[in-house]
Amino acid sequence: MKYLVVGAGGTGGSIGAFMTEAGYDVTVIARGKHLEAIQNNGIKMEATAKGSYTVYPIKACDMEHYKEQPNVIFTCVKDYSLEDTIPFIKRVARKDTVVIPMLNIYGTGSRMQELLTDLLVTDGCIYIAAQIKEPGTILHNGDIFRVVYGVRRPEEYRPVLEQVATDLEDSGIRAIVSENIKRDALQKFSFVSPMGTCGIYYDIEASAAQREGKERDTFIALVREIDRLAQAMDIHFAVDIVETNLKILDNLSPTFTTSMQRDLKQGKNSEIDGLVFEVVRLGKQYGVPEPTYEMISEKFGFKA
Repeated sequence: MKYLVVGAGGTGGSIGAFMTEAGYDVTVIARGKHLEAIQNNGIKMEATAKGSYTVYPIKACDMEHYKEQPNVIFTCVKDYSLEDTIPFIKRVARKDTVVIPMLNIYGTGSRMQELLTDLLVTDGCIYIAAQIKEPGTILHNGDIFRVVYGVRRPEEYRPVLEQVATDLEDSGIRAIVSENIKRDALQKFSFVSPMGTCGIYYDIEASAAQREGKERDTFIALVREIDRLAQAMDIHFAVDIVETNLKILDNLSPTFTTSMQRDLKQGKNSEIDGLVFEVVRLGKQYGVPEPTYEMISEKFGFKA
């Protein structure tokens, strides 16, 4: 099958590099100096579970110059760039192309489906701690690399989803076709949102929340608020969500920071609206108090 990965940051670049190394037909969409470095020198992967190495050559171009028709599109951009990908996906997709979003924001698949009515858009999430270190280089901050995706309604299921999982597994990426993607995507959100929210509030690296103290206590409080929201939404996690998320936190590199935190510090666009403010909105919608989220949202200028 022909794969397209839109966005070549820590998430998309890692998917593209792992699958290319395994021999699959993959093209990554990138831009600027990062694209130039990938075209000239490939993608250098640092500190992965497989060690550090370079994947070269790797197919890479910008949206304007992509001329193929993929079977599967992984969408791995930031939420604030998502709208820009829609016309591109409409142009390159076949009728049977499957779109698998890998964004941090809960509900992305549903939003994309409304704009891509002729295609199947799943929901999805990814567990990975990776970032662009410099153009052409992706640094991993932990060994976790797991992709979870699935359809929201059983009648949307297609066997190709299992083939995608097989190809990902063959590439060294843990892949799960979820039977309850709303739950599983919210479970991922229940980590990435509290981690990012705690990070921007205290301006910390992961190490500060990996030891006992106010930072860890705040992280736990945020996770519990997501858990209460999930119950109000009639979504029930199959695990102890606090214990599960603490294990993920404690396995991160001590120097890890979230992309939202890095973007805010650099004065760039960030995903703060979808990762932080949206939780407050959902709390009000479902009648669930979110005191910790509300406090932190107010600090960053959010007005309900």
